[in-house]
Amino acid sequence: MNAKTMSRDAAYQLGETALLLVDMQRVWLEPGLDPDHPERAPDHYFYRQTASVTVPNNERLLEAARAAGIEVVHTIIQSLTEDGRDRSLDHKLTPIHIAPSRPEGLPPKSLAPVGDEILIPKTSSGVFNSTNIDYLLKNLGIRYLIITGIMTDQCVDMAVRDAADRGYLVTCVTDACATASPERHETALKAFGGYCWLADTDAVIARLSRMKEAA
Repeated sequence: MNAKTMSRDAAYQLGETALLLVDMQRVWLEPGLDPDHPERAPDHYFYRQTASVTVPNNERLLEAARAAGIEVVHTIIQSLTEDGRDRSLDHKLTPIHIAPSRPEGLPPKSLAPVGDEILIPKTSSGVFNSTNIDYLLKNLGIRYLIITGIMTDQCVDMAVRDAADRGYLVTCVTDACATASPERHETALKAFGGYCWLADTDAVIARLSRMKEAA
């Protein structure tokens, strides 16, 4: 890295930038599908926030990323086997199990992969711990990683910290992430903010647009 790129908020570079969507799946986003939280009614904060802010901002980011020609990677919680025997111990104890045959385990249509975008199943909170994403990103030449998704204080938190530890310049898009309450969301951003550039959707889209124009 040179002096111009030795910063968490350094300008993105074409061919070295990827957008990573974390766990944007129907099972978590659509009321009534999450078997672990039957108490969450459709008017729960999480569903209202994701429907009105998080999902629309991810849709905008996907459109901008695709227009700019950067890599788009999706990760979802999904077992490799129908009975979940391949799951991490933590997911067995919780328990969390999304069988590969369950359609609700996939992203909603508006956030689904298109073309040959990469979809990576994981069975732990940290995508870098239970998948080959680091290997894939390095093969793709990625240095700048833009992260969005759910939950801010769980799977997004781990993706940000682990990516930073592995040498990526990380952006967390603050209004394209969500968790169970606004307090948890803000506390998480304050806790892991030192590992990344915290920016909103408008700022990231503006950067992607400038990168496209400079190409």
